[in-house]
Amino acid sequence: MTHLSVEMMAADAAEPITSAGNAQLGISVLVGIAVIVLLITRFKLHAFLSLTIGSLALGAVAGAPLDKAITSFTNGLGDTVAGVGVLIALGAILGKLLADSGGADQIVDTILAKSSRRMMPWAMVLIAAIVGLPLFFEVGIVLLIPVVLLVAKRGNFSLMRIGIPALAGLSVMHGLIPPHPGPLVAIDAIKANLGVTLGLGVIVAIPTAILAGPVFSRFASRWVDIAPPEKMIPQRPSEDLEKRPSFGATLATVLLPVVLMLAKALVDIIVDDPEQHVQRIFDVIGSPLIALLVAVLVGMFTLGKAAGFGMGRLSSTVEKSLAPIAGILLIVGAGGGFKQTLVDVGVGDMILDLSKDWGLPALLLAWLIAVAIRLATGSATVATVSAAGLVAPLAADMSTTHAALMVLAVGAGSLFFSHVNDAGFWLVKEYFGMKVGQTVKTWSLMETVISVVSIICVLLLSLVV
Repeated sequence: MTHLSVEMMAADAAEPITSAGNAQLGISVLVGIAVIVLLITRFKLHAFLSLTIGSLALGAVAGAPLDKAITSFTNGLGDTVAGVGVLIALGAILGKLLADSGGADQIVDTILAKSSRRMMPWAMVLIAAIVGLPLFFEVGIVLLIPVVLLVAKRGNFSLMRIGIPALAGLSVMHGLIPPHPGPLVAIDAIKANLGVTLGLGVIVAIPTAILAGPVFSRFASRWVDIAPPEKMIPQRPSEDLEKRPSFGATLATVLLPVVLMLAKALVDIIVDDPEQHVQRIFDVIGSPLIALLVAVLVGMFTLGKAAGFGMGRLSSTVEKSLAPIAGILLIVGAGGGFKQTLVDVGVGDMILDLSKDWGLPALLLAWLIAVAIRLATGSATVATVSAAGLVAPLAADMSTTHAALMVLAVGAGSLFFSHVNDAGFWLVKEYFGMKVGQTVKTWSLMETVISVVSIICVLLLSLVV
């Protein structure tokens, strides 16, 4: 997972497929990104098709032969899906098990039962961070919205005082912490160490989630003081279940892949000898594929069986979890194709050359590029995969920790100021019953706080690690 395939490395090391100068390459990047932005925002074309067409436009303007541009795109798509596709699928299965078994509700209810009124916003950000580890952002929102609305109504809270911490916890996980698709693709493109990225990501995520969640919600609740919309309080997933898994078993299952991956990173640092049996064992069990696979298999018993699921119900849950991720896999794959096209036409080397004259720290440059693409396309995933491809050459000579920080810088930039071209913006607006201006004052500013606090934490960490 932390290394690309032999074929892709060979492609990275090969001569560019065009001899275009920096000016032409710069224009080709702008044209490629402009095509993607225009197709997504103006013509409402699916991001997969937009990235595919934008990649071909990039190659054409850069002067690359069309057959070679097509080969670059398909190779990048194949390598990306091969690297992260199975991990995304396993993460989706674990998330579906967590939701359908009532495990997520068990975590929510247990933490809320032990929280005072004053600590409720802090409880919400904790719940969202835990539940958000294996869940995609949209799934997490759908799962937590009933809880947010019910807590706000029963406790007579401002909806923003409870909702913003929950959204912050989910968004931070989505942008910074693997096994979410964006961070996984960035790790693959930048060739960072997943365990180190995960560890540093947690360090960045904690202060970021606190400032963007409980702290920022104090201001958001003053700017937008609204009550929970009655019509948006749906049924919770576990209300139809006769029983559900225990809090301890659920929490242990959710954290299992994280613990295994962090253990591998720790052993790599302490032992640092690939011939040692201990390191070889942890290299296997701590690899993302095995860690997530083990968590899924364990979850079938600790979550599924504990909720009374038979093999038929478990099989159905797995099947239903895979269908919704088809679009995500295609977008991620096309983003990898766009990235490889950038690399093969020589854009990465151009960025490397120009950055020497700009005087900007590489981490800050990576963040700014991701911010620009995020603002233009509205997609955090598109911003992550595109920016990671552009800045990957900057990480070639970086240490393991700084390469991981580069991934986090890209992830931080991909969350900047969600607005009307982002599906998440409308999802939050409709669920919370807000107007567009109210959504900008709360959700959009919260995303900006996450992005800015994250990059500040990344830059500070770069001074000490």
